[in-house]
Amino acid sequence: MNAPPDWWKHFFSGLAVSFWRAALPPEVTQADVEFLWKHLGLSPGDRVLDVPCGAGRLTLPLAERGCAMTGIDISREFLDAAREVAAEKRLNVELVEADMRAVPTHGGFDAAFCFGNSFGYLDRDGTRAFVQALGRALKPGGRFAMDTGMIAETLLPNLRDRDETQIGDVTFIEENAYHAEVSCLETRYTFVRGGIAQSRAGLHWIYTIGEIARFLAEAGMGVTGLYGSLDERPFAVGDRLLYLVAEKS
Repeated sequence: MNAPPDWWKHFFSGLAVSFWRAALPPEVTQADVEFLWKHLGLSPGDRVLDVPCGAGRLTLPLAERGCAMTGIDISREFLDAAREVAAEKRLNVELVEADMRAVPTHGGFDAAFCFGNSFGYLDRDGTRAFVQALGRALKPGGRFAMDTGMIAETLLPNLRDRDETQIGDVTFIEENAYHAEVSCLETRYTFVRGGIAQSRAGLHWIYTIGEIARFLAEAGMGVTGLYGSLDERPFAVGDRLLYLVAEKS
Protein backbone atom coordinates (compact mmCIF):
# COMPACT_ATOMS: atom_id res chain seq x y z
CA MET A 1 0.00 0.00 0.00
CA ASN A 2 1.27 3.47 -0.89
CA ALA A 3 -0.86 5.58 1.43
CA PRO A 4 0.64 6.22 4.87
CA PRO A 5 -1.28 4.79 7.86
CA ASP A 6 -1.87 8.32 9.18
CA TRP A 7 -3.09 9.63 5.80
CA TRP A 8 -5.93 11.52 7.48
CA LYS A 9 -3.51 13.92 9.22
CA HIS A 10 -2.92 15.92 6.03
CA PHE A 11 -5.78 14.83 3.78
CA PHE A 12 -8.45 17.39 4.68
CA SER A 13 -7.10 20.62 3.22
CA GLY A 14 -7.43 22.60 0.01
CA LEU A 15 -9.91 21.25 -2.56
CA ALA A 16 -10.79 18.30 -0.30
CA VAL A 17 -12.28 20.71 2.23
CA SER A 18 -14.18 22.62 -0.47
CA PHE A 19 -15.57 19.37 -1.87
CA TRP A 20 -16.68 17.88 1.43
CA ARG A 21 -18.33 21.10 2.59
CA ALA A 22 -20.46 21.10 -0.57
CA ALA A 23 -20.96 17.35 -0.93
CA LEU A 24 -24.19 16.96 1.06
CA PRO A 25 -27.25 19.16 0.44
CA PRO A 26 -29.07 20.84 3.36
CA GLU A 27 -31.92 18.33 3.27
CA VAL A 28 -29.49 15.47 3.97
CA THR A 29 -28.03 17.38 6.91
CA GLN A 30 -31.53 18.02 8.24
CA ALA A 31 -32.41 14.32 7.96
CA ASP A 32 -29.18 13.38 9.77
CA VAL A 33 -29.98 15.84 12.56
CA GLU A 34 -33.50 14.41 12.97
CA PHE A 35 -32.12 10.86 13.09
CA LEU A 36 -29.56 11.78 15.74
CA TRP A 37 -32.07 13.77 17.79
CA LYS A 38 -34.44 10.80 17.90
CA HIS A 39 -32.06 7.85 18.23
CA LEU A 40 -29.65 9.50 20.65
CA GLY A 41 -32.63 10.63 22.72
CA LEU A 42 -31.40 14.22 22.77
CA SER A 43 -32.84 17.15 24.71
CA PRO A 44 -31.69 20.78 25.11
CA GLY A 45 -28.81 20.94 27.56
CA ASP A 46 -27.44 17.47 26.76
CA ARG A 47 -23.66 17.24 26.39
CA VAL A 48 -22.93 15.69 22.99
CA LEU A 49 -19.68 14.71 21.27
CA ASP A 50 -19.22 14.84 17.47
CA VAL A 51 -16.03 13.09 16.35
CA PRO A 52 -14.70 13.80 13.80
CA CYS A 53 -16.81 16.91 13.35
CA GLY A 54 -15.41 18.33 10.09
CA ALA A 55 -16.73 21.82 9.45
CA GLY A 56 -19.52 21.39 11.99
CA ARG A 57 -22.18 20.16 9.55
CA LEU A 58 -23.99 18.42 12.43
CA THR A 59 -22.32 20.05 15.44
CA LEU A 60 -23.75 23.48 14.67
CA PRO A 61 -27.43 22.61 14.03
CA LEU A 62 -27.51 20.48 17.18
CA ALA A 63 -26.02 23.41 19.09
CA GLU A 64 -28.83 25.55 17.67
CA ARG A 65 -31.28 23.11 19.23
CA GLY A 66 -29.70 23.68 22.63
CA CYS A 67 -27.21 20.83 22.97
CA ALA A 68 -23.83 21.57 24.57
CA MET A 69 -21.66 20.41 21.69
CA THR A 70 -18.02 19.34 21.60
CA GLY A 71 -16.48 18.67 18.19
CA ILE A 72 -13.09 17.06 17.55
CA ASP A 73 -11.29 17.08 14.21
CA ILE A 74 -7.74 16.87 12.89
CA SER A 75 -8.28 19.48 10.15
CA ARG A 76 -7.62 23.08 11.13
CA GLU A 77 -9.30 24.28 7.92
CA PHE A 78 -12.50 22.43 8.81
CA LEU A 79 -12.44 23.76 12.37
CA ASP A 80 -11.78 27.34 11.27
CA ALA A 81 -14.85 27.12 9.02
CA ALA A 82 -16.93 25.77 11.92
CA ARG A 83 -15.69 28.47 14.30
CA GLU A 84 -16.60 31.19 11.79
CA VAL A 85 -20.21 29.99 11.54
CA ALA A 86 -20.46 29.43 15.30
CA ALA A 87 -19.30 33.00 15.91
CA GLU A 88 -21.79 34.40 13.39
CA LYS A 89 -24.64 32.51 15.04
CA ARG A 90 -23.33 33.06 18.59
CA LEU A 91 -23.33 29.35 19.33
CA ASN A 92 -21.58 27.98 22.38
CA VAL A 93 -19.58 25.06 21.00
CA GLU A 94 -16.22 23.59 21.94
CA LEU A 95 -14.08 22.76 18.89
CA VAL A 96 -10.87 20.82 19.46
CA GLU A 97 -8.07 20.18 16.96
CA ALA A 98 -6.97 16.63 17.74
CA ASP A 99 -6.77 13.01 16.64
CA MET A 100 -10.20 11.34 16.84
CA ARG A 101 -8.86 9.07 19.61
CA ALA A 102 -8.27 12.15 21.81
CA VAL A 103 -11.78 11.95 23.24
CA PRO A 104 -12.28 13.54 26.67
CA THR A 105 -12.57 10.55 28.97
CA HIS A 106 -14.22 12.12 31.99
CA GLY A 107 -17.49 10.27 31.41
CA GLY A 108 -19.64 13.35 31.16
CA PHE A 109 -21.30 13.02 27.74
CA ASP A 110 -24.95 12.13 27.28
CA ALA A 111 -24.35 11.05 23.68
CA ALA A 112 -21.72 10.79 20.96
CA PHE A 113 -21.70 10.18 17.22
CA CYS A 114 -19.31 9.46 14.37
CA PHE A 115 -20.99 10.48 11.10
CA GLY A 116 -19.65 11.39 7.68
CA ASN A 117 -18.36 7.90 6.80
CA SER A 118 -15.37 8.38 9.12
CA PHE A 119 -15.40 5.08 11.01
CA GLY A 120 -12.57 2.96 9.65
CA TYR A 121 -9.93 5.64 9.18
CA LEU A 122 -7.87 3.79 11.81
CA ASP A 123 -6.45 0.27 11.82
CA ARG A 124 -7.79 -2.31 14.26
CA ASP A 125 -5.69 -1.20 17.21
CA GLY A 126 -6.54 2.45 16.53
CA THR A 127 -10.24 1.72 16.08
CA ARG A 128 -10.33 -0.26 19.32
CA ALA A 129 -8.64 2.64 21.13
CA PHE A 130 -11.16 5.09 19.63
CA VAL A 131 -14.16 3.02 20.69
CA GLN A 132 -12.72 2.45 24.16
CA ALA A 133 -12.31 6.22 24.56
CA LEU A 134 -15.92 6.74 23.50
CA GLY A 135 -17.07 4.21 26.08
CA ARG A 136 -15.23 6.05 28.83
CA ALA A 137 -16.59 9.41 27.68
CA LEU A 138 -20.26 8.40 27.83
CA LYS A 139 -22.42 8.40 30.93
CA PRO A 140 -24.17 5.13 31.79
CA GLY A 141 -27.17 4.97 29.49
CA GLY A 142 -25.48 7.33 27.02
CA ARG A 143 -25.96 6.52 23.37
CA PHE A 144 -23.63 6.35 20.39
CA ALA A 145 -24.52 6.52 16.69
CA MET A 146 -22.45 6.12 13.54
CA ASP A 147 -22.94 5.94 9.80
CA THR A 148 -20.62 4.18 7.39
CA GLY A 149 -20.46 2.86 3.87
CA MET A 150 -17.06 1.36 4.56
CA ILE A 151 -17.92 -1.99 6.11
CA ALA A 152 -17.79 -5.37 4.42
CA GLU A 153 -21.59 -5.67 4.13
CA THR A 154 -21.94 -2.32 2.30
CA LEU A 155 -18.66 -1.93 0.44
CA LEU A 156 -17.86 -5.30 -1.09
CA PRO A 157 -21.18 -5.90 -2.93
CA ASN A 158 -20.89 -2.47 -4.56
CA LEU A 159 -17.14 -1.92 -5.00
CA ARG A 160 -16.04 -0.36 -8.27
CA ASP A 161 -12.51 0.27 -9.50
CA ARG A 162 -13.28 3.88 -10.42
CA ASP A 163 -15.99 6.44 -9.68
CA GLU A 164 -16.35 10.04 -10.80
CA THR A 165 -18.69 12.64 -9.26
CA GLN A 166 -19.33 16.32 -9.96
CA ILE A 167 -20.25 18.53 -6.98
CA GLY A 168 -20.55 22.19 -7.89
CA ASP A 169 -17.38 23.15 -9.70
CA VAL A 170 -15.29 20.28 -8.29
CA THR A 171 -14.82 16.96 -10.10
CA PHE A 172 -14.14 14.13 -7.66
CA ILE A 173 -12.46 10.93 -8.89
CA GLU A 174 -11.94 7.78 -6.81
CA GLU A 175 -9.67 4.93 -7.91
CA ASN A 176 -9.96 1.91 -5.62
CA ALA A 177 -7.78 -1.07 -4.76
CA TYR A 178 -8.99 -3.58 -2.17
CA HIS A 179 -6.26 -5.38 -0.22
CA ALA A 180 -8.07 -8.53 0.86
CA GLU A 181 -5.13 -9.88 2.85
CA VAL A 182 -5.53 -7.07 5.39
CA SER A 183 -9.18 -6.06 4.71
CA CYS A 184 -8.23 -2.52 3.70
CA LEU A 185 -9.46 -0.31 0.86
CA GLU A 186 -6.82 1.99 -0.61
CA THR A 187 -8.20 4.89 -2.64
CA ARG A 188 -6.51 7.50 -4.80
CA TYR A 189 -8.68 10.62 -4.61
CA THR A 190 -8.37 13.35 -7.23
CA PHE A 191 -10.08 16.74 -6.94
CA VAL A 192 -10.22 18.94 -10.05
CA ARG A 193 -11.43 22.55 -10.21
CA GLY A 194 -10.68 25.16 -12.85
CA GLY A 195 -8.06 22.98 -14.48
CA ILE A 196 -6.20 22.51 -11.17
CA ALA A 197 -5.97 18.95 -9.82
CA GLN A 198 -5.00 17.78 -6.34
CA SER A 199 -4.48 14.07 -5.63
CA ARG A 200 -3.93 12.19 -2.41
CA ALA A 201 -4.33 8.66 -1.11
CA GLY A 202 -6.42 7.32 1.74
CA LEU A 203 -7.07 4.05 3.55
CA HIS A 204 -10.27 2.62 4.99
CA TRP A 205 -9.96 -0.45 7.19
CA ILE A 206 -12.94 -2.66 6.46
CA TYR A 207 -14.77 -4.29 9.35
CA THR A 208 -17.87 -6.45 9.51
CA ILE A 209 -20.85 -5.40 11.59
CA GLY A 210 -19.99 -8.24 13.95
CA GLU A 211 -16.49 -6.85 14.47
CA ILE A 212 -17.86 -3.39 15.21
CA ALA A 213 -20.34 -4.88 17.68
CA ARG A 214 -17.44 -6.61 19.45
CA PHE A 215 -15.45 -3.36 19.60
CA LEU A 216 -18.48 -1.71 21.19
CA ALA A 217 -19.11 -4.56 23.61
CA GLU A 218 -15.50 -4.39 24.81
CA ALA A 219 -16.16 -0.71 25.59
CA GLY A 220 -19.36 -1.42 27.51
CA MET A 221 -21.81 -0.61 24.72
CA GLY A 222 -24.47 -2.79 23.14
CA VAL A 223 -25.97 -2.37 19.66
CA THR A 224 -29.63 -1.34 19.80
CA GLY A 225 -30.35 -0.59 16.14
CA LEU A 226 -29.06 -1.34 12.62
CA TYR A 227 -30.68 0.65 9.83
CA GLY A 228 -30.14 0.90 6.09
CA SER A 229 -31.66 4.36 5.79
CA LEU A 230 -32.52 7.42 7.84
CA ASP A 231 -36.19 6.45 7.79
CA GLU A 232 -35.30 3.39 9.91
CA ARG A 233 -35.55 0.67 7.27
CA PRO A 234 -33.79 -2.40 8.73
CA PHE A 235 -30.28 -2.87 7.37
CA ALA A 236 -29.75 -5.39 4.55
CA VAL A 237 -26.50 -6.55 2.98
CA GLY A 238 -25.73 -4.37 -0.04
CA ASP A 239 -27.29 -1.21 1.39
CA ARG A 240 -25.21 1.87 0.57
CA LEU A 241 -24.90 2.94 4.22
CA LEU A 242 -25.25 1.45 7.67
CA TYR A 243 -26.70 3.54 10.50
CA LEU A 244 -25.81 1.92 13.82
CA VAL A 245 -27.03 2.92 17.28
CA ALA A 246 -25.60 1.61 20.56
CA GLU A 247 -26.07 2.30 24.25
CA LYS A 248 -23.66 2.19 27.18
CA SER A 249 -24.75 -0.21 29.88
